[in-house]
Amino acid sequence: MDEGVIKFHPVHRREPLPPRRYGELACRLIAWREILAQTGLVGKDPELYGGAHYGNVSGRLGPPGMPRRRRAFLITGTRTSGRRCVTLDDFCVVESYDPGRNRVECYGEAWPSSESMTHGAIYDLGPHIRFVFHTHSATIWRRARALRLPTTDPQVAYGTPEMAHEVGRLYRATPLPETRIFAMGGHEDGIVAFGRSAEEVGEVMLCYLARAYEAQCAESGADWCAAPLTSPGASAWPDRRR
Repeated sequence: MDEGVIKFHPVHRREPLPPRRYGELACRLIAWREILAQTGLVGKDPELYGGAHYGNVSGRLGPPGMPRRRRAFLITGTRTSGRRCVTLDDFCVVESYDPGRNRVECYGEAWPSSESMTHGAIYDLGPHIRFVFHTHSATIWRRARALRLPTTDPQVAYGTPEMAHEVGRLYRATPLPETRIFAMGGHEDGIVAFGRSAEEVGEVMLCYLARAYEAQCAESGADWCAAPLTSPGASAWPDRRR
């Protein structure tokens, strides 16, 4: 089990992120992270993925016209998804990323998410993309074909330069520009959505979750109910208030 393991070379400066500069974007990401956590799309569960943290969210920084590989973004840090509460100290700024050298330059109190290279590759698809949510949903992932979700090659591992290239291939060769969501074929339950705003990305993710539940209901002959949502006090959400 390598869930949450950083597979790129991080060049990281540990320093606090100024609230005046990053606070507004962080609050927007924290709000949507809370919604995703309440629906079980990010978090930490001892019975899943070896108990590793899963899922992350990010938002672009700076003007749209920044050159590729230098489209900076704010992203939740590695191994923070299972925390009940997060603060700006749980985020990292990725300043640049280079799939060719498998290198990410970043700073913040937290180390970058293991999916930072993938987030960077998505931002490189177009300057209009401002937010990326990476979640885990067995309900969606197992029905990716039925939902007609673009899906990455099962042989390609998460967080690698190969995944960055695979994202570009999907954008060119599949309806990904229209769906704005794809499944990670080689990353169990991995689902990624992106868009112009956090609200747009959240709507895409939750709509596909609803469609997947609808398909699951139909498979069961309408005699089915979803598992209870993870509550803030459940074991999947250890209380780590500071």
